[in-house]
Formats: sequence, C-alpha cells, structure tokens
Amino acid sequence: MTKQVIICVDDEKTVLKSLKTELKDALGNTYRIEIAEGGEDALELVAELMEDGYEIPLIISDYVMPDMKGDELLRRVHQLSPKTLKVMLTGQATIEAVGNAIKNAKLYRYIGKPWQTEDLKLTVTEAVHSYSQDKKLASQNAELRKINEELEIAFQQQSKLTEAAKRFVPNEFVSLLSRDSLSDVELGDSVEKEMSILFSDIRDFTALSEGMTPQENFKFINAYLSRMEPGIIENKGFIDKYIGDAIMALFGHSAVDAVKAGIAMLHSLDDYNQYRTNAGYVPIKIGIGINTGSLMLGTVGATNRMDSTVIGDAVNLAARVESLTKSYGVSMLITQNTFLKLIDNQCYAIRNIGRVRVKGKSDLVTIHEVFEADKPEVKEGKLATSTIFAEALYWYSASKHIEAAQLFSECLQQNPLDQVAQNYMDRCQEIKVRLP
Repeated sequence: MTKQVIICVDDEKTVLKSLKTELKDALGNTYRIEIAEGGEDALELVAELMEDGYEIPLIISDYVMPDMKGDELLRRVHQLSPKTLKVMLTGQATIEAVGNAIKNAKLYRYIGKPWQTEDLKLTVTEAVHSYSQDKKLASQNAELRKINEELEIAFQQQSKLTEAAKRFVPNEFVSLLSRDSLSDVELGDSVEKEMSILFSDIRDFTALSEGMTPQENFKFINAYLSRMEPGIIENKGFIDKYIGDAIMALFGHSAVDAVKAGIAMLHSLDDYNQYRTNAGYVPIKIGIGINTGSLMLGTVGATNRMDSTVIGDAVNLAARVESLTKSYGVSMLITQNTFLKLIDNQCYAIRNIGRVRVKGKSDLVTIHEVFEADKPEVKEGKLATSTIFAEALYWYSASKHIEAAQLFSECLQQNPLDQVAQNYMDRCQEIKVRLP
C-alpha cells in the first residue's frame, strides 16, 4: 500500500504543534504528519516525499508567511501534485487570495483562525475520505478503461472473424435460412425458395491451365474471379460457391437481376481480355447459363464439417444450360423459365434459339440466347436477321430442313459470325447427307 502524508505549513511553531496534535486525534496513525515553517520549505518537502513514493492527500497552509503567500504556495503545490486537496487556514486572507487559490489550486476549503477544533477535524476527515474515494474511483475508471480496451480488441478480432466468415458463407445465405448469424446455422437447416441460378465457366480451361504452373493457375483464376464478382454483387446476387474456374451465383429478388449480372460479367470479361491482350496473353471466353425455379437451400455435411449448398432440378438445369453455350458457340443462354420472368425482355437483345433435350430431363427445354454483350457488329447482325432466324427455326422444328437451311444461309450471308445460325446450318447439312 502506498504511504500517505499530510503536510501542515505555518510560520508559527505553536500553530504547527497544535495542528499536528489535533490531526493525530482525528486520524490516529493512519497518516504520517509532516510540518513546514514556510512556503519554500513546504515545496522542498513535497518534492522529496513524492520522489520517495509518498502520496500527499492533504496540505493545510497558512496564508500570511514571510517568504510566500499561502495562495501562491498552494498554486505551486497543485502544479506538483494536482490530486492533493488544499485547505487554507488563516484569518487574514483577502477575498482575492481565496479566489486565486480556488482558481489556480482548486482550494478544497477555507477555515478561519482561530479555528474550531471540531470544524478542523471534520474538514480533515472529509478531505482524506474524499481523496480516498477519488483515488478509488480513479482506480476503478482505470480498470474500466483497461476492460474497455480489452473488449474493443476482442470486438475487433470478432469483427475480423465475422468478416472472414462472410467470405466463406455469404450473409444472404444466412438470412435466407432465417438465422441472425452464422453461429446460429445448424446442420440440416434448409428452406425452399424460388431463385434464379447462374452458372459460368471458362471455355477450354483444362487446356489453358496445362501451360501454367500451379502458382500461375491460382493467380490467373483469382484475377479472373475478382473481375466477375462485382457484376453479381451489384445486381443483388451472391456467389454460392466457386468450383475451380466456375461460378455458381444465386439471385432471390428477380430473374432480371441474374440476366443483368450475366451481361455485366461479359462486359467485365471484355475489359479483362483487353488487359490480357496488351500483356501478351491469349483472351479467354466464358459461357453463362441461367435458370429460374424452385430449389432447396440449406446445409449439408457432417457434425465437424458442413457446407452451404442448393439442391433441386432448377439447379441442375442451370448447369446443363451453361454447358450448352459451348455447343451453340454463344456466351449466354437462359431458359424459358427465366425468360418468362423478365419484366420487359425487349430491353435486352434476346432471341429464342430452339428446344433441346437436356441430360436428365425427359421434356424438351426451350432456351434463349442473350446477346446483349456481343460485339456491336455481331449484335446488330443478329437483330437485323431476327425475323429470318425465327422463320428458319420454325421450319427446322417442323423438320423442313431444306427450307430451314436456305433461311439460315441468308442469316449467315448478312451476319457471318452468327454461330447459332452456323450450328443449325451444319445440322441441316448433316441431315441432308443422311437422307436417302
């Protein structure tokens, strides 16, 4: 425990003797009592005691002293020990002197001479109690500050963990499960919901990656994926998972958001390919497939390791449609389910490219090409030949392959880069060869 001293200052020894006796009676041996016969002696005493590790809860000083007035002494003591309580004991101090002591030394109390013993004892007792309480409060405040600092550090660490967790399991996923936080999610939690599912994949990624080291592969994939993410996030979607170079994203608000995200991804790809070309790398192509339908969203796995996922025929169909983009030579395909959900499909460059049999589906599926992000000349060519293409597709569906071939040929004459028209033209030629 820190040693504590009370100092009495007066130029009359009889006064100092009386003060010391009365303070002993009031406080017992709890405090050491020191005396000084003038201001300079008092300041030296204060400095020595503080250097030796003593606390000075209280100093009682006369006002009229030969070498230094009491208000000046208390001011200088306050500079050395601000927490020390100051009491002025005199009958000759002016109102101005008392005011200076209050202002510059935070005077605790003024007691006139001759003093009343009980008044002095009560003042001193209250003063040391006040000092003790202030010290206790300061200690508690320091402990609280320390606790608050520790809590702040813990909160920052928890926030970092929370932010890190969001990068593995999106907040949207947790919200869809009606959970407040990731820690509330349990194995087997699930919910059925209608959503639009977007799959994207890099064309011929296996061949592309064979020419790279593992480190170069990671660098390339991350460079590519980081450019694809913003278009999804900005259009109210979230990435459910990365599957190597492939992306699976979910859109719960509107099918329009999914289509807009796909278009944004293709525009970002154009910028990325420009960068790759300038850097001496080959440009890349991707395929995007979108379907809208009911699915089950939830957690699968085991007690010690689980993952978020979506399950359902709608999900499988979206993946199958994405794989068709390579067969048709297009960048983006959507199903009839998604097409019908578009608020105003005339706002986008979209065309029906027929009905196909998809693996795992017994019924034919109608698919549409979204060519909004095609190169301007290709896009304009497809728009200009939309009527001819639709008629050619009708004849093809009716097994009138000669008529269809003539019309697809017209499309290609106007727009040689129309890969879908070329695809159908090739089919017609194959069928013609097989016919007897």
